[in-house]
Amino acid sequence: MFTPTPGAVISEITALGPFFALHTHAPDARPVKPWVPMSRRLIEDRVSAVRGRLAAAGGQPLDAVEVRVAASVTHLGLAARLLSPALAAFVLHGRLLTFGLCDVHWQPVLGGPIPLSVPGTAVSAGSVPPEELTAFLDGPLGELAATTRPFSLSPHILQGNIASALNGAATMIAAARPELAERTRTAVTLLLDSPPLRGSATTTANGAFRRRSCCLIYRAAPGHKGSLCGDCVLNRDAGSARSR
Repeated sequence: MFTPTPGAVISEITALGPFFALHTHAPDARPVKPWVPMSRRLIEDRVSAVRGRLAAAGGQPLDAVEVRVAASVTHLGLAARLLSPALAAFVLHGRLLTFGLCDVHWQPVLGGPIPLSVPGTAVSAGSVPPEELTAFLDGPLGELAATTRPFSLSPHILQGNIASALNGAATMIAAARPELAERTRTAVTLLLDSPPLRGSATTTANGAFRRRSCCLIYRAAPGHKGSLCGDCVLNRDAGSARSR
């Protein structure tokens, strides 16, 4: 049976689209600009930058946008960027991406998918049981949650952000590779039923995904009257929900 190299796995992940794209670096390599380490301080700096961008988009002063709103938007974006290639690695080849948040190099640009680089050794040597995929939720995503939690974000919001990011990644994989849709949904169901995410999402009466919390982005608009995400628990237009 053919076993693809880690480099081949990353190339195939990257081909799925910009939210999956990965660069690689040597495990002990120091980042060279424009690459920087994904440190706690730089994530905190990104929250400030996102807050400024949200305020400018609404034509408001900085104080009009709550810090926790910017922190939630930051968390959701980074969670999606980290989780998408991890889900793809498993769906494509049963591989696990193994790295800590401090191992990641990134370019913290605003707008669009964030460029990411992971150690070239981050891809597991062989396929793993589906249950091991949940380790990613406790690993880099757990570290990311710990970094953003001090911005007054509840575990409920953080879990909902991860669930939403997971569903978004699954949707993109299925769109790019329809033959992987069933395997992808099986992996998503496993993750959503695991302890870190259990209770974070529901399915509407028409079968659509809905998170059981809000990412708070509507509060960034003037008067807190922004539009709601399609999977938001506050979006009553999505149909009634039933528990997953």
